[in-house]
Amino acid sequence: MAAHGALTSQRAPVDHFRSGLMLAVGSAFAFGMSGPLGKSLMVAGWSPTAAVTARLAGGALLMAVFATVVRPGWLREAVSHWRTVFAYGAVPIAGAQLFYYNAVSHLTVGVALLLEYTAPLLVVAWLWLTTRRRPSNRTLAGVALAVTGIMLVLGVIDSGGFAAAHISLVGVGWGLAAGVCAACYFLMSERVATGEENAGSVHPVTLAAAGLAVGGALTALLGLVGVMPLTFTAADTVIAGWATSWVVPVIALGLIPTAIAYTLGIMGIARLRPRFASLVGLSEVLFAVLAAWVLLGESMTVVQALGGVIVLSGLALARQGDRQDSRDADGGDLVAEAMWPETPFEDRKEPGSVGCS
Repeated sequence: MAAHGALTSQRAPVDHFRSGLMLAVGSAFAFGMSGPLGKSLMVAGWSPTAAVTARLAGGALLMAVFATVVRPGWLREAVSHWRTVFAYGAVPIAGAQLFYYNAVSHLTVGVALLLEYTAPLLVVAWLWLTTRRRPSNRTLAGVALAVTGIMLVLGVIDSGGFAAAHISLVGVGWGLAAGVCAACYFLMSERVATGEENAGSVHPVTLAAAGLAVGGALTALLGLVGVMPLTFTAADTVIAGWATSWVVPVIALGLIPTAIAYTLGIMGIARLRPRFASLVGLSEVLFAVLAAWVLLGESMTVVQALGGVIVLSGLALARQGDRQDSRDADGGDLVAEAMWPETPFEDRKEPGSVGCS
């Protein structure tokens, strides 16, 4: 009986990690749809700010309906945690997207996206700085390998070396700012409860619904006051070779890479360490490449495919390094090795449980 109880207690955190990993991968897949769907609107004549605003507003509306059904008191909860909700909507949601689009206006899309995906490096560096605990060599090697793979996927490095690019320091600044906002997304989401009623925490559904509403309102305000151009059009869009109404990609943007992606991401990160969760998020680029191929006809090169394999290898290596960090921190505890026990966030002693608010 004692042995059976020990196996059960170890299996629970393992299942907790697996469910978190599935949620994080699902979130990355959904986020990967954002680029192709948004590009279809911009090709039709929408400004980037308009596409972002439509995405966040649509996602906020869908999440509000969903939250009302599954969590009737979500609005009251959001008001009681308004500081957290505002910070989440302003930084990881509105900030990351607006900074990224500003970077794109000065740099190539590949370079801008690569700069935003410095987020895992920033997460590792932040936790290293705040905890004074150096990540394992495996974790650092996994980060380096994953970033190298991303560079191959984005075409920054090809068979001839570094691809020629006219680098704008202003664009680099915008791209790095987007990376900081993305890092805050992982670190802030890690503080959200996994469904338990914990004092001081915000339910994932509440945070996603209210955060999207705040983000959409902020981007719309920036467009209305003229800080960024806000241009809409009713022209048809082209998706997967088919001409369709602009309503289709707008609804898809609000549902898939916004409402679904943020909800799955918050729930997934809440079950994983922020360092590893941020690395899993790198797979969004792979899914984005596949989505672009299916929806926009953009083919994937051999070098990009090789980069995808390298990214996955880097994630696997970082996973092993994160387990090593857990063993070192907890004195070899087998339960800690399985990532997270089923305990409230306020009871965890993980020094990486930090946020940006």
